[in-house]
Amino acid sequence: MISRRACFRNLIQSLRTGSTASKLRSSNCYTSRTAPSLQPVVELSPDSDDEYADVDWDNLGFSLRPTDYMYITKCSGGDSFEEGHLSRYGNIELSPSAGVLNYGQGLFEGTKAYRRENGRLCLFRPDQNAIRMQAGAERMCMPSPSIHQFVEAVKQTAFANKRWIPPPGKGSLYIRPLLMGSGPVLGLGPAPECTFLIYASPVGNYFKEGLAPLNLFIDDEYHRATRGGAGGVKTITNYSPVLKALTRAKSRGFSDVLYLDSVYKKNIEEVSSCNVFIVKDNVISTPATGGTILEGVTRKSIVDIALDHGYQVKEQCIPVEEVMEADEVFCTGTAVGVAAVGSITYQGKRVEYKMGDQCVSQELFSTYMGIQKGDIEDKKGWILEID
Repeated sequence: MISRRACFRNLIQSLRTGSTASKLRSSNCYTSRTAPSLQPVVELSPDSDDEYADVDWDNLGFSLRPTDYMYITKCSGGDSFEEGHLSRYGNIELSPSAGVLNYGQGLFEGTKAYRRENGRLCLFRPDQNAIRMQAGAERMCMPSPSIHQFVEAVKQTAFANKRWIPPPGKGSLYIRPLLMGSGPVLGLGPAPECTFLIYASPVGNYFKEGLAPLNLFIDDEYHRATRGGAGGVKTITNYSPVLKALTRAKSRGFSDVLYLDSVYKKNIEEVSSCNVFIVKDNVISTPATGGTILEGVTRKSIVDIALDHGYQVKEQCIPVEEVMEADEVFCTGTAVGVAAVGSITYQGKRVEYKMGDQCVSQELFSTYMGIQKGDIEDKKGWILEID
């Protein structure tokens, strides 16, 4: 039987040389049972066989750099997705009346592939992203890929784009799975067809400050989510509403916005794209997820690491007054990793927080990165090798 690695190589070579769908099917690799309705319409130049793409790895930042391949599959008239396939990265066609365009019926996830010093390519807990997408799909009335299909699709996408995975310590390959209502719908209702798509881009630090501490602004005018809404799932409709507050904060020199709850306007919730923690007298606290806060994969991992280190961790409502009196504040997320907060400004008052190598956040971050790099034994089965 052909090995999975050989299968990937054969598939990629077939795509590079423009093989027909029938040739792909005969290769016993990952192909669609039927011709997909969404085909990329932009062709990229032929790939290089070099180990790395031609990228300035020292100046990545967090912006889109198109890679070679993306993964795509669809589901219509049932709950099961077709067997997916890799396509050249490019634009896709959608009906003007697609559910995602008209009613925002869509979800996304974010995970990363990275390269260790020994050359091995790894993923960090992609099964947790799959589980979260399933929960979000149920909330948004969409079918979702199985955990196995999701993880395999992420692995295929990462492997096919492996030359875009930065050298060790230079960044990572950010992988973006999308689930969207692609079928046409005019009246308000679930789309009759859904598409699952994954693309990737090499990235560096999320914030322009790099590893420098963040300066947050607490906004008591705009809210990220409300009770009974979809703030607890990673729907696309959660993100554009924060752009006004985020743009305003950045124009004033802040890194990001820390939002308050929409009911009482006194408890912190999360930052525009990441969860938040505070430390007071060596006790770690983070807002409890109750439908308005995303259950971050990095958040969950940091909580587990903190407990392993003997810290007391509280998941509860955190009044803004407690934040302003905290010893440390830090943020977590797939894109940001673990980012220390240097200051928070609220109603004209600016508070600065403890920084440095002796901080709790730095201790937790060191363990988190140590597990990913392989310097610390992965006793929890968080690391998934892809080659």
